[in-house]
Order: sequence, then C-alpha cells, then structure tokens
Amino acid sequence: MLPKPIWLEGERVFLIDQTKLPVQLEVIEICTEEQMWDAIKRLVVRGAPAIGLAGAFGVYIGAVRKLEAGVLTAENFAEEVHKTGAYLDTSRPTAVNLHWAVSRMDNVAEALIASGEQNVQKLVQGLLRECEAMLDEDIAACRAIGEYGADLLEQIPDFHAMLTHCNAGALATSMYGTALAPAYIMQER
Repeated sequence: MLPKPIWLEGERVFLIDQTKLPVQLEVIEICTEEQMWDAIKRLVVRGAPAIGLAGAFGVYIGAVRKLEAGVLTAENFAEEVHKTGAYLDTSRPTAVNLHWAVSRMDNVAEALIASGEQNVQKLVQGLLRECEAMLDEDIAACRAIGEYGADLLEQIPDFHAMLTHCNAGALATSMYGTALAPAYIMQER
C-alpha cells in the first residue's frame, strides 16, 4: 500500500510529517489554517502537488472554523475564502501549486456565491467537494503517468534501475508520485 501524505477525516486534515522521515513516521493533525500555514512553511508537507492540496484543505479548514465561530456568512463567504487563501499562500510564496490551489478555491467560492446559494453550510461543503475533486484529480493524473511510464519501461530489455531528481515519489503527491509512479505501477502489475 502506498503512503498518503495528506488525507481528511471529518473536518481534520492529517499529514505525514516529512521532517521526521526516514527515522520516524509521525502523523500530525491539522485543525486550523494557522497549523496548515506552519506545516507548509516548516516543510512538514513536501512536493508541489501535496503542497497545493494542503493549501486547498487549509482553505476548507479555515471556512469550517469561521462557520463554527459564527463569523462566516453568505455575504462575506468569498472574501473570507480569499483572505484564508492569501494567508496560506504566504507560507511558501514560490510554491506554484500552492498559489494555483488557493486561487482555484477562490474561484470556486465565487462560483458558489454566483449560483445564488445562501446556505453557508452548503457553501462550505462546496469547498470540501472541490478539495476532494483536487485529490481525485491528482491521484488519477499520477496513476496515468505511472501507467504510461510503466508501459514504456517494460519495453526496455534488462531494465533494472531508475534515477529521479527532486521529490517525485508518493509522498510528494496524493498517492502515486510523478516520476516514481511507473515503479509503483510496475510493482502493482
């Protein structure tokens, strides 16, 4: 079973603390956007796709907390989502996937409001659906990379080794990794 570096249970996000690897496997629980900001900043979560997903989930958690505090309304929903995303974006200003993910959450918030939805709980659930869609899209994209790459690698006679650069394994994404995805698919096969 491949590791998942980020997952959601209820309204809490869990991250494998990559600062502890390979010596120790520690999972941390994220309940606030401040905790997510810190996790991104301290490199608890690494790899461009995983960082983007963390940012999206951070926006969702921020909306949940503001809903619970009674400060989130249909009138300020898009603005509050934008504020949370902009805040999270400062944790790693050069992270392209982080900026992309929080911008996508902004766009979803605006679309939800434009749809005429006034129920704040439904608006927050719309953010959750977007996070889940992003997670599913990343798993599908990485699996597709793996399938295509495995097909190519299996054509190489006496293939024995693979060298990758950067963070390209399962911990860098939602599940399969990018450059290492073919190795995982070959192992599955």
